[in-house]
Amino acid sequence: MTHAMKNTMRQARDQLTQLLEEDGITAGMYVRTYGRHLIAGRKEPAARNGEVEDDDRVRFTQLSGRTYGLSVKRHTGRWEQTPFTGSLKDMVEAVRALMQHLVAPY
Repeated sequence: MTHAMKNTMRQARDQLTQLLEEDGITAGMYVRTYGRHLIAGRKEPAARNGEVEDDDRVRFTQLSGRTYGLSVKRHTGRWEQTPFTGSLKDMVEAVRALMQHLVAPY
């Protein structure tokens, strides 16, 4: 990944973090980058030992420029693409409107 691409993803991560913090449904979620993906989740206690660990919930994939696709993490651990695409703001609005159950704390 080029320096310019890393910088673009860093800016997108910061924008997504800000968008998530603007509403109680998504406030408190972490955001990390992985290639062209922005992964958002929550820190939750692990069932086996009670230690806090990352629990990825939704993934925003840069498709082109400022257009992102939205995927959700299945119980199997695999990512499933949704039909939603648009700006980060559009994707966060879709998560808040339709996927509250996926992003709520346990």
